[in-house]
Amino acid sequence: MCGIAGIMDIRGRRPIDQPLLRRMTDSIAHRGPDGSGFHVAAGIGLGHRRLAIIDVVHGQQPLFNEDGTVAVTFNGEIYNFRELVAELAGKGHRFRTHCDTEVIVHAWEEWGEDCLARFRGMFAFALWDAVKQTLFLARDRLGKKPLYYALLADGRLLFASELKALLVCPDLPRDLDPTAIEDYFAYGYVGEGKSIYRGVGKLPPAHCLTVRRAGTVPAPCPYWDIAFTDAAEISEGEACEALVSRLREAVELRLMADVPLGAFLSGGVDSSAVVALMAGAGDTVNSFSIGFSQAEFDESAYAERVAAQYRTRHLGRVVDADDFDFVGRLATIYDEPFADSSAIPTYRVCALARERVTVALSGDGGDELFAGYRRYRWHRREERIRDFLPAVLRRGVFGTLGRIYPKLDWAPRVLRARATFGELAGDSLDGYFRNVSMLGDEARSRLFSRRFKTELQGYSACEALARHFAAAPTADKLSRAQYVDLKTYLPGDILTKVDRASMANSLEVRAPFLDHRFVEWSATLPTALKLRHGVGKYALKRALEPMLPHDLLYRPKQGFTVPLAAWFRGPLRDSMRAALTGPRLRDTGLFDVAHIADAIDQHERGRRDYSQLLWSLLMFASFLRDVHDGAAVPAARDSADRDSGAPPLARDSRS
Repeated sequence: MCGIAGIMDIRGRRPIDQPLLRRMTDSIAHRGPDGSGFHVAAGIGLGHRRLAIIDVVHGQQPLFNEDGTVAVTFNGEIYNFRELVAELAGKGHRFRTHCDTEVIVHAWEEWGEDCLARFRGMFAFALWDAVKQTLFLARDRLGKKPLYYALLADGRLLFASELKALLVCPDLPRDLDPTAIEDYFAYGYVGEGKSIYRGVGKLPPAHCLTVRRAGTVPAPCPYWDIAFTDAAEISEGEACEALVSRLREAVELRLMADVPLGAFLSGGVDSSAVVALMAGAGDTVNSFSIGFSQAEFDESAYAERVAAQYRTRHLGRVVDADDFDFVGRLATIYDEPFADSSAIPTYRVCALARERVTVALSGDGGDELFAGYRRYRWHRREERIRDFLPAVLRRGVFGTLGRIYPKLDWAPRVLRARATFGELAGDSLDGYFRNVSMLGDEARSRLFSRRFKTELQGYSACEALARHFAAAPTADKLSRAQYVDLKTYLPGDILTKVDRASMANSLEVRAPFLDHRFVEWSATLPTALKLRHGVGKYALKRALEPMLPHDLLYRPKQGFTVPLAAWFRGPLRDSMRAALTGPRLRDTGLFDVAHIADAIDQHERGRRDYSQLLWSLLMFASFLRDVHDGAAVPAARDSADRDSGAPPLARDSRS
């Protein structure tokens, strides 16, 4: 895994600011501690930080074609590169390394933008074609690897793996995007396409961007989508057999590495499945898990059972439930406000794995592909009621009940009928938005100031779902919810969380469930094989019955959570209150400060659970203090960097 950065002059061939390019690249040294490389020519500069995984000796980047006219800086893995090398060599291309990166430049020469359809893997890369005077940016289909970009007023295009690399540029505007703030407080993250800043975008998953010297940057272009279509005929037994076979192939493909490799093992279904299939591939598996001192948050006993069953080389560590000392670092890892508190244990398990390995496999994606989240069950039940009752009746009955029923945040979901009534009163889109939102419309309305609500000009975070709801290539309501999650929650929350946490520890994480061919196949399965009789991941669990304990497969989903409510009534109480009532948050003018003060008071007294609101505000305040207010200083040169003496950046006159 690596980090990439670059600058292009889209108006001409002005000299590249080499010190800026170096600062951008050095700011993401954690993504690649094994060395750096540069390519600079008239109007173009590419930077790279390397975490050596394949062809450790010869895989330095940027990497070129035979005559040096095509250069690439690449973050990711192309798992089918050996097949592509054989095909391209048969067409006359010559390879100088055994690294998967080199296949990109030759694939571009042979197929142009259509090369993306040939790649099987995770990637974000920038390719410069000197003959065509073209910069080609691309991101993988599911969004495992990030890519930010910004066009400056003077015609320079900046791009990088992380936002912090762009923020080292003093000319980058720091205007916050009101719609991104609205999205953040609704979902807990800033979704794909936009960033927290108006002038900075994220290249969306399954999109590419072709930039020529024309003075403008076109809109990103999609190159892939997920087609949810039921298979013509497949029995449960056939589906289970095919599932294991296809997942095994995706796992084994991701065992390709010239460095130590292992797997996360949470004790849940998905990570346990990956470990079981890795063990079946031959070598002893290195497995890693984090346990918690409080039983209600701890799954380590299940992880240890799987580790014992498959005789893995297991490394587990118990983290105290008051593991809050890391909170202050989150903002500088994520660069944007990010309110998924499971980022803390995710960081811890990545740090643990890095003690022994450089690559770890994860179970990410299983819930989205096979309907494992509880919200899918709620959504399907609510959709049946919507189908049965006319909209006018639902709005009248459930809308009224939602207004008069007490708000029971502390109660189990089944007793929080106010939220359910509100979901049933609306249509499918509104209901699912209420299901997935961290803070609903009413909560955000109370939180935001009048001035900020005016600044939003009627924009609602629900619009981020509406576009995907409308584009979903399926009439099935469960499949449509899965499609929306694959386009929003998966890249915006899950994959962002894992990428930043792992890369902060210089660890590469691979997700077999998110192999795009496996994703495409899973989308053809009937929904009855995903969610049946209230059991999510039905076919996956049935397929794994010969491999894993029954009680592990069918126990309630636990999640990777931390005790926020208790933290804010205990060890984080004073620091939280100081951050949320201090001048920095108040002076933004974004919030109703009286409501925040009331929420703090009610939470501390135990009258209401406002932990999610308070955590979201705390992460936003941390972003303002540690990132937005000018703290994005380029990282110190990594001690593992094999460069010495900061030589001039590499040049090639042919470009």
